[in-house]
Amino acid sequence: MVQKRNALGRGLDALLSMDEVQTEGSSSINEIELSKIAVNPNQPRREFDQTALQELADSIAEIGIIQPITLRKLSDDEYQIIAGERRFRASQMAGLTSIPAYIRTADDENVMEMALIENIQREDLNSVEIALAYQHLLEQYGLTQERLSERIGKKRTTIANYLRLLKLPAPVQMGLQNKQIDMGHARALVTLGDPKLQVKIFEEILEQGYSVRKVEEIVKSLSEGEAVKSGGRKIAPKRAKLPEEFNMLKQQLSSFFSTKVQLTCSEKGKGKISIPFSNEEELERIIGILDTLKK
Repeated sequence: MVQKRNALGRGLDALLSMDEVQTEGSSSINEIELSKIAVNPNQPRREFDQTALQELADSIAEIGIIQPITLRKLSDDEYQIIAGERRFRASQMAGLTSIPAYIRTADDENVMEMALIENIQREDLNSVEIALAYQHLLEQYGLTQERLSERIGKKRTTIANYLRLLKLPAPVQMGLQNKQIDMGHARALVTLGDPKLQVKIFEEILEQGYSVRKVEEIVKSLSEGEAVKSGGRKIAPKRAKLPEEFNMLKQQLSSFFSTKVQLTCSEKGKGKISIPFSNEEELERIIGILDTLKK
């Protein structure tokens, strides 16, 4: 298998009629020994599907590398991966000793940007990995969301939505990364803004198998100050502290109806008034009071 791969490498050199071909002035393509290649510590991808990796390795063993990986030259005997770590790992599994690669001259400041841009286009990064890579670029290299939008061909709102995922509690981020929930669930949870509630709803999604639409409905109710029932539990939103004039109104209503009236209000100004009753007689009394107000 290794002999077949080396033969392909020599065929590539013969086809190009030179050992090293300049592609863009700052890049070249060549056959590089795997032992000289190191992974990029800032690589956005953190996990690799082992089944998919084995399938790629089998394909490489049979037909070779279709698309060269991209490397940064550190020295004559050392290269760092900019894009293509998955192909690199699969080539190792396939028993290859070398791999075709584009060699780029890149500053440290550009390596992460190049890795992100190339991998987003070519690899199936999960949402959290993408968000972390975006954040790394924005913070470490001083890029704006507008500049990043131009570089990767994504709308600025798309980038902003990914970055908002990093505001979620760690258990929710892990669930998103492990594909227990999808991007739609996560985006709905972000709007809650209360970490405890976000974790509670996340747990309900896992237990009840809620759809994105169902989670959006639950979040909407909680955002409006309403409690929701899920399975056998009741989930109540964090109560906003009522302004003094609201407390006075609550007391006046309680006195008027001779019962403990409940008044709730969300941070957005939405809320409700509840008039409790303990039996039918008390309900009739309250209705009687309401009827007198109509006259």
